[in-house]
Amino acid sequence: FYCFIQYHLDKQLSFVIQQLHQKGIVIKGDLPIGISRYSVDAWVYPKYFNLGMQAGAPPDDFSITGQNWGFPTYNWKEISKDNFQWWKNRFNVMERYFDAFRIDHILGFFRIWEISKENIWGLLGHFSPAKPMSVNEIENYGLHFDYDRFVSPFITKELLYNILGDDFDEIVPNVFNQKTYNLYSFEPEYDTQRKLFDNFSNNTLNKKYNILEKLLPLYAEVLFIQDEYEKGNYHPRINLMNSYSFSQLDDNVKWCLTRIHDEFFYHRHTSMWADEAMKKLPVLIDSTNMLVCGEDLGMVPDCVPGVMRKLQILSLEVERMPKEVNKKFVDLNQVPYLSVCCTGTHDTSTLRQWWKEDKANTQWYFNNILHKIGNAPDDLTADLAKNIINNHLNSKSMWAILPWQDYMACDDVLRSKNIDERINVPSNPKHIWNWRMHLDVNKLN
Repeated sequence: FYCFIQYHLDKQLSFVIQQLHQKGIVIKGDLPIGISRYSVDAWVYPKYFNLGMQAGAPPDDFSITGQNWGFPTYNWKEISKDNFQWWKNRFNVMERYFDAFRIDHILGFFRIWEISKENIWGLLGHFSPAKPMSVNEIENYGLHFDYDRFVSPFITKELLYNILGDDFDEIVPNVFNQKTYNLYSFEPEYDTQRKLFDNFSNNTLNKKYNILEKLLPLYAEVLFIQDEYEKGNYHPRINLMNSYSFSQLDDNVKWCLTRIHDEFFYHRHTSMWADEAMKKLPVLIDSTNMLVCGEDLGMVPDCVPGVMRKLQILSLEVERMPKEVNKKFVDLNQVPYLSVCCTGTHDTSTLRQWWKEDKANTQWYFNNILHKIGNAPDDLTADLAKNIINNHLNSKSMWAILPWQDYMACDDVLRSKNIDERINVPSNPKHIWNWRMHLDVNKLN
């Protein structure tokens, strides 16, 4: 059945591509960074994947608990043994149809955010490859490394009372072990987020007390995460300064941990990750004639722009997501030529939605980017949408590739009455991509 479906998909898409090429239109495809752990690739080539791990993203302004996409990470050591033939095969198939392609999350070729299958929140992940710290190295910063205090969740009676309130006596004896008068730990059957979720997701106690929502955050009350590959070595928990556990330390320990955190996440791996990308990307790019674009959004290491320029990979420039610190918006007159600019992506809200998200931010954009006087309207008008679209079409980027919904926003007749036209919410791996254009294609003629 699936072979039959694939045959017809290939036949139909090949015909469409031929017709488009005759009209001088080029087609850009998309290459997802990951594969489903239940896919044929994971079944046929299990050695190419770390099936006990999950890919995701660290916390950001859109998701304070991070992202967990659920698919396995790559075992690059195994993949490289046959000169990346599995990846080359993917590119060869794409080249049948596409003239250019976007590498989704190109940062994953430098390093990936990896989460143990025992955890649910992306916050409890770490970068891979990385150089986790030994106990001796941590103590060289002036700390005494206390495993129970730093690696186990720091759960106090005060914290539990604050979270559970009047439900303390009902929940705590069922889930926790009291270590001392003031300190608690999860019982062994609940000592990971996954165990708690599996035990309580359909439990009547959870429905009554909302246990998962209240207790899942407690697993993040750690300051270090043990490396799965090098036992006895540790990664600082990202954003550890925001934890309750950190707040209960004395000032000197806080200072030491902050130094460790910032050095680890912003300086320690720069050259290592550049080398990792240069092992993979040149070989893959040389295997195809397609123009290569990279989605380089998120927590971007300092080495990424230089590597992409060297390999002539087009960057992605989203006006509302500047890569420079202290910038509110991307300056479309200063973007590199080797780039794709856009008003948003399938992972963001549409222009009309974004306009209503933050009134102060919209007002600043209205006055300083669109150079309009007075108060910004509550809703994005068709004329303002045209103004924004034209700014992108006239930018210095090689390509301006904009969401269809934003083009339709330029016309009062063609735009949808329903403003909720977002395609994907990346922080929710179960989100269904079910947006469809509200117009029949024939009505666009």
